[in-house]
Amino acid sequence: MIALAAGLLVGGALAGPVVPPETRQLILGLSETWDSSSVTVTRWERGPDGWSQVGGALPARIGREGLAWGLGLHPVDGGPVKVEGDWRAPAGAFALGGAFGDAPALSAEWPYRQVSERDLWVEDPTSPHYNQHLVVTGAQPLTAWEEGQRMRMGDPAHALKLVVQHNAAPPKPGAGSAIFFHVWRGDGAHPTAGCTALARDGLEAIIDWLEPDAAPVYVLLPTDVHQSVRGSWGLP
Repeated sequence: MIALAAGLLVGGALAGPVVPPETRQLILGLSETWDSSSVTVTRWERGPDGWSQVGGALPARIGREGLAWGLGLHPVDGGPVKVEGDWRAPAGAFALGGAFGDAPALSAEWPYRQVSERDLWVEDPTSPHYNQHLVVTGAQPLTAWEEGQRMRMGDPAHALKLVVQHNAAPPKPGAGSAIFFHVWRGDGAHPTAGCTALARDGLEAIIDWLEPDAAPVYVLLPTDVHQSVRGSWGLP
């Protein structure tokens, strides 16, 4: 059902330029099928002669139920679309936001914030701050609702994360929230709820490589869809 709908999308509304001309860095994640929870991640740089790969391929895990179209740089007109709580990662092309983590600082050029107990990422679709970073000010204890949105929970898998700007401009209530690159669990034994998870050294290498002036983009697709749109989207 999902593969059929996706095929209709690829043949219609999704065709067209997607990667911005100013983008010089691209992260490409490819899965075998729409329902796969494993992907291969590669990094690419664009020069005068086109795209060239940087480093080797990295194994990663995505949503337990695979993929569904997200809201990003690509157009979507019908077909399966990600919703909150569906355990699917958003497929498509997405700008990247800042990095967050428990460490005081990173050596990378990429924007980074050390999170505190009062840094939230809101996953409540009824909130005006849905799918946004929010810092709770003041000295009062966090409310039960705020505790449920807290970014720092002593969890090694979320000790370092990189924002994937799915459903970001502006957020559509219920379309999916809190999509990141983060550290995988059990050395890749477990899928995610919708994020892209990989080994910590691989995530650190990605963040160290990113350059703000390169306008990097993350593209996540099944392999057959990638082959269908790579020319029109401007992909490697």
